[in-house]
Amino acid sequence: MNLDFKIKNLLLICLIFLGVFHQYYSQTQATHGFKTGADQPEIYLPLLKGKTVGVVTNQTGLINDRTHVVDFLVKNGIKIKSIFAPEHGFRGDADAGEKVKNGVDVKTGIPIVSLYGNNKKPKPEQLKGIDIVVFDIQDVGVRFYTYISTLTYLMEAGAENNVEVMVLDRPNPHDGYTDGPVLDKKWSSFVGMHEVPVVYGLTIGEYGKMVNGEKWLKNGIQAKYTLIPMKNYHKKLRYPMLEKPSPNLPNDKSINLYPSLCFFEGTQVSVGRGTDLPFQIYGSPWTKDLPYQFTPKPNFGAKDPFLNGKLCFGENLSNYPEDLRALNLEWIIKAYKNYKNPELDFFLKPAAGKNFWFDTLAGNDEFRKQIVSGKSIAEIKASWKPDLEKFEKIRKKYVIYEN
Repeated sequence: MNLDFKIKNLLLICLIFLGVFHQYYSQTQATHGFKTGADQPEIYLPLLKGKTVGVVTNQTGLINDRTHVVDFLVKNGIKIKSIFAPEHGFRGDADAGEKVKNGVDVKTGIPIVSLYGNNKKPKPEQLKGIDIVVFDIQDVGVRFYTYISTLTYLMEAGAENNVEVMVLDRPNPHDGYTDGPVLDKKWSSFVGMHEVPVVYGLTIGEYGKMVNGEKWLKNGIQAKYTLIPMKNYHKKLRYPMLEKPSPNLPNDKSINLYPSLCFFEGTQVSVGRGTDLPFQIYGSPWTKDLPYQFTPKPNFGAKDPFLNGKLCFGENLSNYPEDLRALNLEWIIKAYKNYKNPELDFFLKPAAGKNFWFDTLAGNDEFRKQIVSGKSIAEIKASWKPDLEKFEKIRKKYVIYEN
């Protein structure tokens, strides 16, 4: 009897091991041979030979051996006329919203043109003489993150000036699912240009295909668009990043929490800019019932952080599961309920004639009103469902990778 029991236990352990091994093996098989678009020069170099090229990139435009794509193209005899720099700059060291200056890349001597501030869309004179612009940036897969807007403006300028756009595709850390309110077109801005949800479940290359295919560029024009897809990429697996996408998204945890915590940017609550845990904590001087304490101070990623020098009370989410990808409303609602300041509203007041910044981030004013009226998380999420289902019909037309 005892021997039978031991044999059954041994068999059970073997079955569990085989199940875990199979799952691990499946994932390693799925990631085996993975390559970004940039890691497949045999595909794109022949398409660039003999052409005058522009490159939109930043510090994330790396090939697997950590060579920058600009250096790689120059080394392979590709003629680059201009480097176009998005938000955070060519080397990725500018604060969010900070003006990015034009200049010259010290290493290559190639002129740098800023695509941020007053010049978000390349001007005809900036594209003059260029045949094709290569776009290679690590995206985060969240609507407020402005690299999809930079790609949109590039495609629009390309279509207007007969310049081809080539995207070297990269993984989306929030791929394989959609969530959040879908933007209402009247709330369109640089942190949300299209009628898509906060999490849209497409790689940046797929997103560009959608913008072109749905004729979302101005006047319905379409760009000449070439996508260099990834190899052996699966939408629900996670892939390591060679470089952080921006100063305040230093690791997978901050990226996981970004779609949930970015809403705080429209409130009197800090998301930890000016600390060692940006987008992994939240707090305010006026949420004193919350347990965690921190004080934002100037640092590399935030020269003048929000609530600079003020003691904040909130929560530390840095131990949140590293592999979790979701949009969580618990924290924004908890902070609103715990906020006590009769002189300052929880939501940042807009300047005269402008919208609440929170509404611009949300893509509508309904979400803010739902929080104020005490709607539950389930009620708020249920209100998003019809628009998410409508978007899903559009999205699935442009998916080129397996889940």
